[in-house]
Amino acid sequence: MTKLDCTVTTCVHNSEKCCCKSGIVVEGAQAKSCCDTSCGSFEENRGGLFKNLFKTPESKLQVDCDALSCLYNDDHQCRAERITIAGDGARAAGQTECASFRER
Repeated sequence: MTKLDCTVTTCVHNSEKCCCKSGIVVEGAQAKSCCDTSCGSFEENRGGLFKNLFKTPESKLQVDCDALSCLYNDDHQCRAERITIAGDGARAAGQTECASFRER
């Protein structure tokens, strides 16, 4: 499992810079740089009032990865020890990115 830091505080799944999902998807099949990727699991926290009462923030989770040219992609799974999903202020998935993407 990958240690995930998430700075996308506008995401409904973000709590304490961790993700409340058990896994996420990094999109960007044709990515050549981190700005070509996005968090496919992003959902905007409209109104900013959501408080997750049922799930605990996960510091390590499953990261499925569609960025085939990423150094850490191993058969669509992220094998990096630690990644950062960036995009504070995002209102859509396309405004997020895997800041840890490294082209092979």
